[in-house]
Amino acid sequence: MKRYDVIVLGLGAMGSAALFHLAKRGARVLGVDPYPLGHDHGSSHGETRVIRLAYFEHESYVPLLRRAYQLWSELEAESGATLYHPCGVLQVGPADGEIIPGLDRAAQHHGLPLLSLSRAEVARRFPGFGVPSGHEVRLEEQAGILRVEAAVRAHGQRAEAHGAELRLGHFASQLAFTDDGVRLLVGDEVVQAQRLVLTAGPWAPALLADLGVPLQILRKASVWVQPQQPHYGLHQGAPAFLYETPDGVYYGLPAVSERGMKIAEHSGGAVLTAPLPPSGPERGAPTAEEEARPLAFAARHLPGLGDRVGHRALCMYTMTPDQHFLIDRHPTHAPLIFAAGFSGHGFKFAPVIGEALAELTLDGGTRQPIGFLGLSRFTRST
Repeated sequence: MKRYDVIVLGLGAMGSAALFHLAKRGARVLGVDPYPLGHDHGSSHGETRVIRLAYFEHESYVPLLRRAYQLWSELEAESGATLYHPCGVLQVGPADGEIIPGLDRAAQHHGLPLLSLSRAEVARRFPGFGVPSGHEVRLEEQAGILRVEAAVRAHGQRAEAHGAELRLGHFASQLAFTDDGVRLLVGDEVVQAQRLVLTAGPWAPALLADLGVPLQILRKASVWVQPQQPHYGLHQGAPAFLYETPDGVYYGLPAVSERGMKIAEHSGGAVLTAPLPPSGPERGAPTAEEEARPLAFAARHLPGLGDRVGHRALCMYTMTPDQHFLIDRHPTHAPLIFAAGFSGHGFKFAPVIGEALAELTLDGGTRQPIGFLGLSRFTRST
């Protein structure tokens, strides 16, 4: 029976980062995933994701983001890959909505540079982007986009370079807690470790059901629209964006390939009882209704973009009840450390979450301020 210090189960954004930080610290670590690094069957795919520092969701995320920016830069230097592209993020919404007040709170609390733009200034600086009447605009100039699949592969490959062992294309089963750690079956081999890090994305609700936290899986669709006018590409100066509208919250990322500009609805989404299968009719493609909503948003607010779809994709959000992450040690199985419920806004945090998971696993605690993301908020007495 082969023995490790740590097994990481699930090698998407968070798992590949945890594997890297564990291996870099010298742990004997095994990473397991049934699919290749950077696969498109879960939540860590889709070409690009937004990274931003002024965080409307909760100002407590800002210190984590500062560390994430540092770690993304270090990963770029070590891997030689270009993962981050500064392009700015344009955020639009009503003054009494969720986004604008949340941005202002985070910026004020942490002293962050955040520009307020008029509709005329948006039209001058970002041709092709419209602002609804009565809405306010904030621009975070140092925000940008991350290359998703490249980032996952960089973490996994550098982990391997630091001595991690990867078992890709293998399912894990028969998890058992022992006197000195955990034991499980990987493919047809039994392996053992002192600790297990579980980063299973949309498979986490079933694996962590005994926590009693109702993790919900949402089906999400993205479309890439090939621009009719040259205002929507990364190299043409287009920003990423987030719009809070009466019809939903929509986001988009500038075109970085022939696919076009990526647009998706952050709000909504059909509830799934189990993760989408990797193939077959249930996986399929976005429905006509799922595709129509971001295209209708684009017609209203991005008038020069057009509606020529160059690519389509499905992914999954794993939602916690309060839409904040869930990171902790299992209350009854001490060898198990888990990270789940990233609720559609977690990818940008991957390296700092990976670092925190490595510290929790090897040191019993972490320097990172993740206390507000712990299990106790769902289990404390009322």
